[in-house]
Amino acid sequence: MKSLVLAIVLFCSNFLTAQNNIVTPPEKVKMTFEKEYPGKVPVWSMKYVGDDDDEIRYEAKFNTEKNTKALAVYDNLGVLKAYELQISMSQLPLKAQNYLKKNYSPAAIKEIVVVVDDKNKTTYEAGVEKNSKFYDVVFDKNGGFEVSIEKD
Repeated sequence: MKSLVLAIVLFCSNFLTAQNNIVTPPEKVKMTFEKEYPGKVPVWSMKYVGDDDDEIRYEAKFNTEKNTKALAVYDNLGVLKAYELQISMSQLPLKAQNYLKKNYSPAAIKEIVVVVDDKNKTTYEAGVEKNSKFYDVVFDKNGGFEVSIEKD
């Protein structure tokens, strides 16, 4: 009996960990990506989002240039929901740069991206580490501080 329970637990845990592995998105999603970013080679993953985790998002991670990473997020119909592009500190609005310099050490800032969502709203996110926790510090398009979100 213990063997059966153990086998079921292992099976379920393998299934759950496979949910974030590389996936093949629907053809509509692949075609939209290829049309918007010709010649780019994405690594696809899938996430469940929404209030009840009832919506699927397909994430394409790819390089726009040799050392610049990007992320395009699509719904299951191939509609672009968000685009993230890695940027440097100097590309942030001055107000956001000053906020980060005042509140975080340079070593604490792990990544900076510009995000454009499906409503064409632009925000900036700085991934920072403080007290062994990782946060996304979000700024509006003018560099005004919006929110800090703790990440898992």
